[in-house]
Amino acid sequence: MKKDLNLTKQMMILEKQEQNFLNQTDNAFMKSNFTPMVNKIQAKIPDKLQATLDSAFYIGFHFVFEKGSSLIEKTYNKEKIDIQYDLNNYAIEKYMKKKHLKTLDKSSKHSKTINESISAIEGGVLGLLGIGLPDIPLFLGVIVKTINEIALSYGFQYASAEEKAYLLYLICAAMTKEDQRKAYNQKVERLGQAIDAHSATNIELEAVMKETSDLLSNTLLTAKFIQGLPLVGVIGGVVNPFTINKIGKYARIKYKKRYLLSKMNSMPITHA
Repeated sequence: MKKDLNLTKQMMILEKQEQNFLNQTDNAFMKSNFTPMVNKIQAKIPDKLQATLDSAFYIGFHFVFEKGSSLIEKTYNKEKIDIQYDLNNYAIEKYMKKKHLKTLDKSSKHSKTINESISAIEGGVLGLLGIGLPDIPLFLGVIVKTINEIALSYGFQYASAEEKAYLLYLICAAMTKEDQRKAYNQKVERLGQAIDAHSATNIELEAVMKETSDLLSNTLLTAKFIQGLPLVGVIGGVVNPFTINKIGKYARIKYKKRYLLSKMNSMPITHA
């Protein structure tokens, strides 16, 4: 028997997943064994490299948003994803069946998995060659590609400054430490609600871009530093897909939440 789609129940499940993501803590083994090593490496990284990495991420985001969008869209079939969304969304509105919502989820999961593989290859190959900083635009391109495809899977476009800022805050929330994660999640929530309500946002995209660049730079500094060392640099093949996975998982939760909220606000809720 096909189950009706209970939007309230689906939202409760999704919010539980969101809280699990927000409340996750660093692994105890990693804290006790890996963190001390990372701290030693970080102490040896010159301040000049930190500034260089900050700049590299900032320039990388500029390139991706200003010149790379058309290139990124050539790596996936935007029209096909839009059409698939329209078909699934129509089926959900007409039949209110869980299977159609699962189809939306399946599409977003598929894009994340593919992009993790791309990132692993890119990070590992460049790492073996001893290339750390030059891969940043490529790395950011894969991150943006992942989020764009997830957004399209749930019916959201990404060309506006507001949606670009939303994408950047998604990255911040996914990649920041435990104590800041919930604060960034609130920024994501408020901005998403304002966009969907067509309210003024007063977003300064340049400032958000700089904020995200600095945060990513601090988070990935050690990994990118190590990736710049031949042979040892293969860590890029691990760090990059891990980052894509984490950001993609959070992005799927937030875009799906926006989708469910839009349905709850515009459609009668069917109770199972």
